Amino acid sequence: MTDDYPAFRKWYAILNWVLDRVDQFPKSVRFSFSGRIADLALDVLENLIEAIYSKDKRSSLSQINMNLEKLRMFFRLAHERRYLSGRQFEFIVTELNEFGKMVGGWLKSAKG
Repeated sequence: MTDDYPAFRKWYAILNWVLDRVDQFPKSVRFSFSGRIADLALDVLENLIEAIYSKDKRSSLSQINMNLEKLRMFFRLAHERRYLSGRQFEFIVTELNEFGKMVGGWLKSAKG
């Protein structure tokens, strides 16, 4: 059932990319900084599943928006610290923005 949702399919692809990237971060930050990014990305997946299966989708979708904003800041910092290349940073920012628009539209329809 989750595959029926474009937002789920989109996030699943993003999540795979994120997990691959954070595994390549330096060992010195692997259990702190990269772990936090991975946890937030997995939290988004959990919130997506909750939004799909719950009647009141607004709280889960709002939490997704909050986690996306946190991820944007973490990826910005990762780029500044040179854990991500310019191309990788550009890619993830674009993907997060596209996904954020999908969630925003879903949230708007859930409020209406």
